[in-house]
Amino acid sequence: MALRIYEEKDMKCVICKHGETADGFVTVTLEREGLTLVVKKVPARVCQNCGEEYIDDAVASQLFRTAEEAAKSGAEFDVRHYLKAA
Repeated sequence: MALRIYEEKDMKCVICKHGETADGFVTVTLEREGLTLVVKKVPARVCQNCGEEYIDDAVASQLFRTAEEAAKSGAEFDVRHYLKAA
């Protein structure tokens, strides 16, 4: 899945063009240079029609920071639950 970033709270899905998005949680998988990072319970907006997932900019930034830390630690595969940055 490509991370789709959103800015508006209430929006129509840009993929199916019919569904409205609603708050939910998703699992995100990021792969980079030999690392596979799976993050569960990530807050997102989810299309009620097709299921497309949208993550806001702050959450995406946190996911990328987490992936960078995991890569620096030498991890090849890591599964975590999302933790909001303090």
